[in-house]
Amino acid sequence: MHIAMVASECEPYAKTGGLADVVDALSRALGELGHEVDVYLPRYRGIELLPNTDSLELEVPMGTGIVHVALHSARARGYRLRLVDHGYSFDRSDYYVVEPGVGPDYPDNGWRFTLLGRAALEAMRVENRVPDVLHGHDWEAAPAILGLVHGYRSLAAFSKVATVLTCHNLAYHGWVPRSDAALQLDLPESVGGPDAVDLLREGLIATDLATTVSRTFAREALEGSVSEGVTDVLRAGAAAGRYLGIINGLDNDLWDPATDTDLPARFSAADLAGKQTCRSELCTELGLDPNGPVLAMVSRLDPQKGFDLLADAMPELIRMGARVCILGTGDKRMIEHLKWLSGEHPARLAVVDRFDRALARRMYAGADSFLMPSRFEPCGQSQMIAMRYGTPPIVRFTGGLVDTVIDADYQPETGTGFGFGPAQPAALVEAVGRAMAAFADRDRWAAIQQRAMATDFSWRGPAHEYVAAYRRMLDLR
Repeated sequence: MHIAMVASECEPYAKTGGLADVVDALSRALGELGHEVDVYLPRYRGIELLPNTDSLELEVPMGTGIVHVALHSARARGYRLRLVDHGYSFDRSDYYVVEPGVGPDYPDNGWRFTLLGRAALEAMRVENRVPDVLHGHDWEAAPAILGLVHGYRSLAAFSKVATVLTCHNLAYHGWVPRSDAALQLDLPESVGGPDAVDLLREGLIATDLATTVSRTFAREALEGSVSEGVTDVLRAGAAAGRYLGIINGLDNDLWDPATDTDLPARFSAADLAGKQTCRSELCTELGLDPNGPVLAMVSRLDPQKGFDLLADAMPELIRMGARVCILGTGDKRMIEHLKWLSGEHPARLAVVDRFDRALARRMYAGADSFLMPSRFEPCGQSQMIAMRYGTPPIVRFTGGLVDTVIDADYQPETGTGFGFGPAQPAALVEAVGRAMAAFADRDRWAAIQQRAMATDFSWRGPAHEYVAAYRRMLDLR
């Protein structure tokens, strides 16, 4: 099959979170299965063109006018990367917001990502390379699906294209006020509500298949706990057999402690000696007292990720003897509070306020356990990476964390980490306490590490599930 991905992020070219990892890894996995994959991505500020790039000038119809864009194409790690280049729209200081970490959203986000989708569709038409499947990711790709359904579908070449919209995070919808919709979106007035167009909702209504990134999150969304504004649409899709959850995978070549050159020492499940070197070096680098369990958290600093739970639990965790290191950017007030706590306990808490790929890897490898107290988590990759690096995670049991982590106290023979239920600091403290008790038993901890590292999170299984879903939608169409 020929599959066209449309997304706002793709590792390593543009990334704020796990969406970028998924778009890249899934595209490569589909390529390895013999499918042809194009990835359409905005050319944001700082994205350099790859060697052997071909460029095409496109006249993209938007409303009553034409927008001139350049489309740069190059082979990239098993798929074709297609960068939509329009300086006014994408050459900005942030992908989504006026001030990074603060906001607000760019007021023309609807127009910007409509241009991304329309440029992709117009390239398909001009080049006569219409895909079998148009696969969009999150609300930013909804305009591509809406543009196909309400415009390009009338062309014979596009009549049988199957559409898939994957929701990596249902918290972000892409609201465009009705007063701006005609100018920004170029869609029929029947699309959307009287006050605004919710692009995620409209994309879910229009697509052939809606997916989320884990089975448990798919179920939670149907229950309405994590899907405000689209629950009814997802329930209708589920009733029609057009909605499912497919767990994300992990790139085992990209995340491998035996070959990771960012680590001070390499190690494997067969020989964990190098992990102790990583632990010692990490404590020295961050100024942490090594004489106690080291807990790491690498994430966007956002209430979704449970940083408020961690901050409230921190005094008790420190009293219990934990050492905590945090890496991430995001909410300024949250960062300031955590840094204040770090100032009070510099040998017990280290907070690094930046995006640092290499340090993230050293933290995955050097920590004893990994924290993910998420209020909700569609899938999550950090817990998979942590297990791959022999760092049993402590997670809140929600979404994909339910599907990937087994509590070692509740299932002693198969456990790979520890979990808790209520989104409360006391519940987090209780789970950390149980993990620390296991850590004190070296043989038991080693067994948990071995099981965690042996868990298969490769993309091959999820890629096959996507292929089966694509084929079913093509048959229906």
